Amino acid sequence: MSAPERRSPGARLRTAHTADLTAAELSPVRSLLYDAFDGDFDAEDWDHCLGGLHALVHDEHGLAAHGSVVQRRVRLRGRWLRTGYVEAVAVRRDVRRTGLGGLVMDAVEGIVTRAYDLGALSASDDGARLYAARGWRAWSGPVGALGPDGAVRLPEEEGSTYVWPVPAAASDPDAELLFDWRDGDVL
Repeated sequence: MSAPERRSPGARLRTAHTADLTAAELSPVRSLLYDAFDGDFDAEDWDHCLGGLHALVHDEHGLAAHGSVVQRRVRLRGRWLRTGYVEAVAVRRDVRRTGLGGLVMDAVEGIVTRAYDLGALSASDDGARLYAARGWRAWSGPVGALGPDGAVRLPEEEGSTYVWPVPAAASDPDAELLFDWRDGDVL
């Protein structure tokens, strides 16, 4: 039997579109992400998490957790799917492993379910455990992007690109996910 989940006291979840967040509300998000990713979170990473819906968890000490969902297009078996791409999921260091990542993912998955054909994300080794436990599945086929000069295979993203809910094509090892292009890290 697993230990009971312990949440940060007074944790409050809010979802909001980037357009509804002030600069004063976005500043702590950027700080949290920079800290959570050990400084490996640049201007392009920041840009990737804007323009969609944010799940923000606050506690008595301020922003405790964050995740966002932005719209992308993904081609699967010749069909372009409206995809809720999950970005910038992070939890403040002092409240990690207290269920706040799950709280963020509950909100994110609700957004994906209600507004998109598919959810997708690129998982770090640490994040992969959370996503897999929630039913997200690492894509087994090729992963690529439609770049300025045509389709480009992204072998470094294979094995760390996760989808949810898992489409039937996930069992086909030859089915390719082809993402729309963006600057910086494509996925």
